[in-house]
Amino acid sequence: MCGRYALNHRPADLIRIFELVGCPEFGPRYNIAPTADVPVIRLSPEGERVAHLLRWGLVPHWAKNPSIGARLNNARGETVAGKPSFRDAFRRRRCIVPATGFYEWKAEGRLKLPHYMSAADGAPLALGGLWESWKAPDGTLLRTCCIVTTGPNAVMAPIHDRMPVILGAGEWRTWLESPPDEALALVRPCAPEMLRAWPVSRRVSRAAEEGEDLILPLAEGGTP
Repeated sequence: MCGRYALNHRPADLIRIFELVGCPEFGPRYNIAPTADVPVIRLSPEGERVAHLLRWGLVPHWAKNPSIGARLNNARGETVAGKPSFRDAFRRRRCIVPATGFYEWKAEGRLKLPHYMSAADGAPLALGGLWESWKAPDGTLLRTCCIVTTGPNAVMAPIHDRMPVILGAGEWRTWLESPPDEALALVRPCAPEMLRAWPVSRRVSRAAEEGEDLILPLAEGGTP
């Protein structure tokens, strides 16, 4: 699964790297948790890439209550094309969730020790995602998203048995624009050389914690 991530690349960085026509203003975040409003890259009606702020935790358009989103922050790639909660979004509403890095917890006896994974080249990661639009009884629209996950690569396997789908630059167009069967072929672990990982402070386990020190390696000044 993917339950926390960081994004400290600036809006201008995302506009340049992802070739966006627009991006909302946002500040650096080092401990993004489900239910937060997060920048998400989608296709505009004109077919251009644009970023909007969506709530993390997918609420299907047919849901009776938006509280379902609290448990739909991830979609398993193995079932995403067929599971009712995700299949419509996978067919028509795929998106990219940009991240500077993400966290996962490694079980060590009774302890779960957090690790931080980021791109080996320092670029933002493009996490494969889905988005939905839900209409409340009063007509208010709620737009939400989730992150698609897959099995681990060689970097992740010693830490956890799941990881986000991470798209290479040459795969962004396919994920956003192509038919579902072509997008489904991208639901796989990324190449190990794309990622680096290190242990970080257990403070990140508390959703209220925030700050750049959360991503510091423990050996370089991070607080256990």
